[in-house]
Amino acid sequence: MIETKGWAAFDARSPMKPFQFQRRDPGARDVLVDILFCGICHSDLHQVRNEWAGTRYPIVPGHEIVGRVAKAGASVTGFKVGDTVGVGCFVGSCGTCAACKRGLEQYCEKGAVGTYNAVDASGEKTYGGYSQRIVVDERFVVRVAAKERLDAVAPLLCAGITTWSPLRHWKVGKGHRVAVLGLGGLGHMAVKLAAALGAEVTLLSSSPAKKKDAQRLGAHDFVATAEAARLGPRFDFVLDTVSAPHDLGGLLGTLRLDGTLIMLGASPEAMPVHPFSLIMKRRSIAGSLVGGLPETQEVLDFCADKNITADVETIAARDIDRAWDRMLEGDVRYRFSIDASTL
Repeated sequence: MIETKGWAAFDARSPMKPFQFQRRDPGARDVLVDILFCGICHSDLHQVRNEWAGTRYPIVPGHEIVGRVAKAGASVTGFKVGDTVGVGCFVGSCGTCAACKRGLEQYCEKGAVGTYNAVDASGEKTYGGYSQRIVVDERFVVRVAAKERLDAVAPLLCAGITTWSPLRHWKVGKGHRVAVLGLGGLGHMAVKLAAALGAEVTLLSSSPAKKKDAQRLGAHDFVATAEAARLGPRFDFVLDTVSAPHDLGGLLGTLRLDGTLIMLGASPEAMPVHPFSLIMKRRSIAGSLVGGLPETQEVLDFCADKNITADVETIAARDIDRAWDRMLEGDVRYRFSIDASTL
């Protein structure tokens, strides 16, 4: 077993604390990764505070991991010691169901194994990237081509792929008008990626102060959320990244014929929709959950080619709790990244 230091929560309300635990020895198909940086995702906070229920304490969060290969098992073919790699939201799936065979492991019919707060195939609890190292089956490791700003690459393993997957599924590109609701960790990546794919991008936000940032990130227009309903049918797609209750009817009214509202944010409460909002222009509401391994590799390669990274503030492990507070206050532009050397 491999002794590992991490940062863990031991209950739903107490501050995070240093935590020493054991990783398994790498098997024939495993890769041992020395973690360099791990992004902070809002879902980390949801899970630590048991807001989605089912949290297993102690919990070591983190699924936006960038590091270097320290050891590769005898049967590993895709990676060697010294390679820069990433680990995202999942570290296991059945590999045999229809979804897995399509490279959509996030929808595994038997349930994908989360990078943390899950139980793997051996019955061991999974611990995430707020730690020094991680052992992962090579199927769930991806190559990182970027050589610099690896702290800013880490959030691509969740925020990046979560917005990339629907853009690719709906084949968004030139000639499309796309609105992004909310400019946070997901929203800022949605703006960057949709613009890089050639779409005309509008940011919808309740904060006028974000107009300049939206333009810097690649948005072609900015509209205050309260004014969105007055736009009329304008967009082919709306990417909704907001994780709190809000008016879906107004958003649906901005969609053109056959337009789609794509839900990425996870509101804890149900939100009503009047059927006529959908019926009159054959509109759709859809959802999307992160992405599979092929799409994750694709977005990393695309971002490396286009020189796209997340906007990050890099912090030490001791500042995690304060970072969560600031995240809830909207006081981050637009993702925190933990320097694993401070653990």
